Amino acid sequence: MTVVLVLVNVAADRFWFRLDFTADQRYTLSNATLNILESIDQPVTVSAYFSEDLPPHIADVRSDFMDLLTEYVKRSNNQIVYEFVNPNETEETEQQAQQQGIAPVMVNVRERDQVKQQRVYLGAVIQIGEGKDIIPFIQPGAAMEYALSSTIKKLSVTDKPKIGIVQGNGGPSLQAMQQVLALLSVLYDVVPVDISSGQPIPQHLKTIAIIAPKDTMGLQEYPLLENYMNNGGKVLIAMNRVEGDLSQGVGLPVSTGLESWLAKKGINVDDNFVVDANCGAVSVRRQQGMFTFNQQIQFPYFPLITNFSDHTITKGIESVMFPFASAISYDESDTNLRVTVLAATSKKSGKVNSYVRFDVSKQWTENDFPIANQAVAILAEGPTIGNGNSKLVIFGDGDFAVNGEGRAAQQIQPDNANLLVNAIDFLSDDTGLNELRTKGVTSRPIDPDLEDDTKTIIKYVNFLLPILLIVIYGLVRAQMRRRERLKWMEENYV
Repeated sequence: MTVVLVLVNVAADRFWFRLDFTADQRYTLSNATLNILESIDQPVTVSAYFSEDLPPHIADVRSDFMDLLTEYVKRSNNQIVYEFVNPNETEETEQQAQQQGIAPVMVNVRERDQVKQQRVYLGAVIQIGEGKDIIPFIQPGAAMEYALSSTIKKLSVTDKPKIGIVQGNGGPSLQAMQQVLALLSVLYDVVPVDISSGQPIPQHLKTIAIIAPKDTMGLQEYPLLENYMNNGGKVLIAMNRVEGDLSQGVGLPVSTGLESWLAKKGINVDDNFVVDANCGAVSVRRQQGMFTFNQQIQFPYFPLITNFSDHTITKGIESVMFPFASAISYDESDTNLRVTVLAATSKKSGKVNSYVRFDVSKQWTENDFPIANQAVAILAEGPTIGNGNSKLVIFGDGDFAVNGEGRAAQQIQPDNANLLVNAIDFLSDDTGLNELRTKGVTSRPIDPDLEDDTKTIIKYVNFLLPILLIVIYGLVRAQMRRRERLKWMEENYV
């Protein structure tokens, strides 16, 4: 028996596997991670600074991270070495963690019906050769794999490829896109590009991004874009054909010349507002008697896009807010133009003229949303776009991934930034990290196209069905036990 157990353990160590039934496959390493681990050509040291005696829900993060590291070791042919350090053990270890850049976080711990705060450490330091980077806080779930894999990739790349973001056309500065820059900086050097200078666009730039231009682009700029694309360059355009001013309550068209350049390629970005029944909300100040309060009102001019194609760019993306967006159409008869619709409105959407005065108190009806699945993001390829390697990604909204300038900057939802960075990743890189970045499942909203009665039924079924199953199980078990008792009572004992 002992020999059998030993053989089973040896076999399990060499031929191991596990089944992953989670919706986001959080316990299965992605292809991007496997490629990164297979390409490691020098040792990687991971020093994990985790406190011990943690509350159960936080202790799970420590055990999950240890399991992840164990799998990384096996997949990298033991090129990864790791250790766990408890910073709370001594003052010296705590000082060591803080010197490495791992700061403590405060968590609530319940003891004997009392809640107290405890200083805990949940970070890691990754080192390859002389290069070192930190993960100051380990996120649970799929984000854990992305943080570790992207950090290893970042340290192993000696010469980062460059991404150009066009500046000087009235669009947002690089500082106005903080979340996007933070994600891009993992793999790329992001540099400003001024195409108004008349200088050719450097072909070493993996991708050129034109985001929310406001000023009219000069005629000399388009030949530069054409030359760049004809030599295999990739371009991303996130443009506004309309703009809404909520402070004035009006909407107006926007013209930069890009729309005319795209029209020559068979692609049209409408100068109308897209409205959608599935939408975000705006805060409206209300007064009732002596009291003033803010009320959230559904605002169809803020489409909440949840209709995505099955494409690398949109993989894992669940919902993106497109404020004041426009629909994109294209010439389907052009055999030299291949278009993939990346994102579209819901089945209940419509269009509103660009010259409009917003009425937040308007009662929207089904008649306001007669159009289904309007494209708001596309990928275009083919001879019409450039040579065989050229690609063009177009978004019908320029502001969805912009944080804003200075004090007006605000946090955008992660999928907004992820979608733009995924598109740049697809155009620029083939590591597949974009798939890993959006691997986690963050929400599972009810289909917005469902009728209200259907939603109500689904809600009550979800609430009542588990209770009903428990009651049925209890009744069945009680009946079975009753039959057993009757059977015992009917038996004749000699």
